[in-house]
Amino acid sequence: MVQQLTAGLTAKVQLTVSDADTAQALGSGDVPVLGTPRVIALAEAATVAATARVLESGQTTVGVRVELDHRSATPVGRSVVAEALLTKVDGRRLTFDVTVRDGDTVAAEGRVERVLVDRHRFVEKATGS
Repeated sequence: MVQQLTAGLTAKVQLTVSDADTAQALGSGDVPVLGTPRVIALAEAATVAATARVLESGQTTVGVRVELDHRSATPVGRSVVAEALLTKVDGRRLTFDVTVRDGDTVAAEGRVERVLVDRHRFVEKATGS
């Protein structure tokens, strides 16, 4: 039996920052530190992981809103951990609080909203098939 989507679901994902993750490589700046687009992707990955084990076959979630404060720079070689906590379920809309930590330092924090969808119908609509 699939567990219900309820507030309190959580997950963590870890990343060791590589050159490919930097603002320079991502085109979001010219400094060799973890780029904000990669921080956002990591935060979203944590939200996906938080719900993955409870979704029914054929279901997925898609991101619809991200609010993120990127508070500190993380150099290449350091590890960061993104944690997502499902705080609100409103029909198909899911709201997560996300925190990205570099050791004891909060590197970024914010909120991600995702919507529960039927994977097949979503892809079909997106591709016009």
